Amino acid sequence: MNQINREDMLELTRRMTLKRNCFDRIAGAYLNRDGFVDGTFNKNFRQLSLPDQQKNLDIAKTIPFSETNVALKEYVFSGEEKKPGSVWQLLCALRECELKNDALLDIFYEVFGEKYPASGDYAVYFFHGNYDVPRKAKDKESLWESEEVYRFLICAVCPVSGDYEPGMPVCGFMFPAFKDRGPDNGRIQVFEADPARPHRDFLNLILPVSAYIL
Repeated sequence: MNQINREDMLELTRRMTLKRNCFDRIAGAYLNRDGFVDGTFNKNFRQLSLPDQQKNLDIAKTIPFSETNVALKEYVFSGEEKKPGSVWQLLCALRECELKNDALLDIFYEVFGEKYPASGDYAVYFFHGNYDVPRKAKDKESLWESEEVYRFLICAVCPVSGDYEPGMPVCGFMFPAFKDRGPDNGRIQVFEADPARPHRDFLNLILPVSAYIL
């Protein structure tokens, strides 16, 4: 594992408000406890009602705003985990298409449903975001011009109740990792709401090789 800079995460969450929203798309699936998909959705984030935007921002923000290096940990993909047909390759494709390819999303939901042991119904949420990373002067003050664009995915797994009403995330990830104020495609930042009781099958899905040696 590698250390995450808390300031980097806080910098990102400041772009996860109604006034400064970095997300342009939200997609997801509702699954039953046996892993079968009950329904899916794929929407322009900014076309949601303001209350729905806020509710979903709260879900997405949970991942980067969590306690760094405790609830949110960074992992490196091994060469084996980046081979054709890997989850890493699928995540790269989902980011590249900005969550607009439902066929790719369906593949993820199917694989996830097969591997994730659930005690009840749940939802898998995906968010696609763009953050224009501002340059910083030597005194660490932000300059106006953008240095690069950090294009990223946040995935959140939430229990659901009633009419698909989501609770707060129990696990999730951010890909690629936001490292040194920029994207690192070889790393992923994984969230566990209860670090003392990690979802090993979830980690094994993303990092099938590394999970065995952690």
